[in-house]
Amino acid sequence: MRLFAAVPVPEPAREQILGLLGKLREAGWPVRWVHDEGLHMTLKFFGEVAPERLDVIAEALRFAGHGADTLALELGDLGAFPSRNRPRVLWVGVQAPAGLELLQDRIERGCEAIGFPPEGAPFQPHITLGRVREGQRLPTTGLEDHAEGFERVSFVARQLVLYESMLTTAGLRYESRMTLDFGP
Repeated sequence: MRLFAAVPVPEPAREQILGLLGKLREAGWPVRWVHDEGLHMTLKFFGEVAPERLDVIAEALRFAGHGADTLALELGDLGAFPSRNRPRVLWVGVQAPAGLELLQDRIERGCEAIGFPPEGAPFQPHITLGRVREGQRLPTTGLEDHAEGFERVSFVARQLVLYESMLTTAGLRYESRMTLDFGP
């Protein structure tokens, strides 16, 4: 099973990102764009995991997320990893309170205790829009040109979901394996 823990993107942020994706897709760039139903903010990527580890991971996430409140977030600027000059992943940033970083850190530490090492890079809240196809390049300018009308709207994170990523004949599909609601 290929697993990751993420915060799903609710309305109105979802609507704004879908509008932006529509414009970016029209650019004709060599990018594998995310599917409309796949919008999320990843907090922990597990990779390939044996099915018998699912319960242990779910328990670690429940423990890390215990007592977490809903989080007021806001869409931010567009960006790219590793950089805008050599983009491999295109994303929209998320402005977040310290509580999101604390939650992500608790998840990292809890999952490290069950054998999943922490990410090497510092956590940067973002929602992936697409990945540049292997061996292809994008123009170093123009990302913002396609963002006309994109609003940096506020939204509330209310859940942490453990997703399984499955490759099907119709493309990548995400299935929820566990959901933890935030707040009282």
